[in-house]
Amino acid sequence: MQARQPQDILVAVDTTAFARWILWLTERLAREPRSRVFVRLVEPTGATSTALPTLLSLEKMLVGKRQPGGADRLGRDALDAKYAEPAGFRPDIVIDLTAEGIDVQAVRLRPLYDRQPGEIALASALFFRGTPDIAIEKIEPGQAVGTVVASGTASLEAAAGVGGGIEAVASRVITLLLKTLSGPSDVPVVAQSTAIRQIQNRDVAVRTAKDVARAAVRAAYRLCCHGSHWRVGWRFAEPGGDVWSRRDLAGARWNVLPDPVDHFYADPFPLHWQGRDYLFFEDLDHKTEKGVIAVVAFDEAGRPGPAMPVIEEPWHLSYPFLIERDGDIFMIPESSANRDISLYRAVDFPLKWQRTATLVDGIEAADATIVEQDGLLYMFAVVRDGVGGYSDTLAIWWAEDLFGPWQRHEGNPVLVDDRTARPAGNFVRLDGALHRPVQDCRRAYGAALGLMKVTRLDREGFTQKSEGLIQAGGAWPGKRIHTLNYNGRLEAIDGFTLRPRLKPAADLVDWWYGPKG
Repeated sequence: MQARQPQDILVAVDTTAFARWILWLTERLAREPRSRVFVRLVEPTGATSTALPTLLSLEKMLVGKRQPGGADRLGRDALDAKYAEPAGFRPDIVIDLTAEGIDVQAVRLRPLYDRQPGEIALASALFFRGTPDIAIEKIEPGQAVGTVVASGTASLEAAAGVGGGIEAVASRVITLLLKTLSGPSDVPVVAQSTAIRQIQNRDVAVRTAKDVARAAVRAAYRLCCHGSHWRVGWRFAEPGGDVWSRRDLAGARWNVLPDPVDHFYADPFPLHWQGRDYLFFEDLDHKTEKGVIAVVAFDEAGRPGPAMPVIEEPWHLSYPFLIERDGDIFMIPESSANRDISLYRAVDFPLKWQRTATLVDGIEAADATIVEQDGLLYMFAVVRDGVGGYSDTLAIWWAEDLFGPWQRHEGNPVLVDDRTARPAGNFVRLDGALHRPVQDCRRAYGAALGLMKVTRLDREGFTQKSEGLIQAGGAWPGKRIHTLNYNGRLEAIDGFTLRPRLKPAADLVDWWYGPKG
């Protein structure tokens, strides 16, 4: 990644849109070496609507969220004096967050939401359409229209209401702005505007009534059912009958790996080792909401044995990616709660594993997946910094050896996209080309599986294109699916399903929603 040049940065924001995330942006920019950052609070010239502040206040009451959020309204006194714009300041770059734009003789970087600037445009897009397309427009001095130099879409999987959506999108605006300041990113295109209907007070009243009803339904659901329950499906499939070959979930019948009522299983990774088949997966206890890594071994008749825990840490574990090296089996389970990417070696396969190395430290990264390409190892993972969704920002590292050192990819983050960023299983090679399954999280976490063809992967670049979408239903009943793995023999997926807390009801649901032969 190119080193940032010394620069004076001005962040301009409307006083009505001065929210906590502006402070996050300012403090993040100020951490860059040899950069000075100041803030200008701008009074809007036109009348301001009370609809958005009213909506955010009502959401706070409905959600019951008391901790500070990125969309929280702030007064002038919240701005640290060291960031107040001094008289006569001449910035090199202006980050223009205002709705009307400011007149200044400097390069302006202006976030657009569905091609419109300002917080009201962002909130209205979230309210009426869902997550907006984010674009960073670069406007040279003296120009009225600029070019888009970075773009992306934020995942709303962890967002509650419009306020949570503002926080999620704003966190990725920060990511894209930092990337833009690092150097060239996306291919520039001319920015164009489009109309967005603005939120009115009558819209807030209608939405609030619906939110109250939804809250009641969710409360009733949680009384009788586990809030989030995933299950693992498996089958032995001949080459050509697998999902990658068929591009659908039909074919050989899926079997469901039995799970306890109070546990769910997800993220299955199959392995054929020394003549036997094994399936590793996340085992999450609903009571603690903490996952461990478990395994089932298949007998000679292809029947899975009991689930046995193999790795447990004080923090949550999931996504047990497996890789063989020099006759040893290694695992990289997701450990984002511990802010690292760590490597485990099987010392007594399959039950005993030893933590062997930390590949990347000090980062909240999920679903690390490694592939070898042109003599190098590349590790993909989605990253975040404590704010926003978990599934939209893709980073890559490369190394010559599994134990590293692992180097950051030149383009990190290489992608900000809630549909095509997050890994969903092992890479595969089809007709000599590299492919990867991804989690499509646009409608919900794990809403579908995307099938992507990698068109470029080297130390300087990464590109991919979509070759289809896999959704649950029919051959694999349920609402969602977010993992796909196949080793030439054993194929495994997972899916979201209704899970009553009482076993008789759970057994009935298992029968009703079971795979159809």
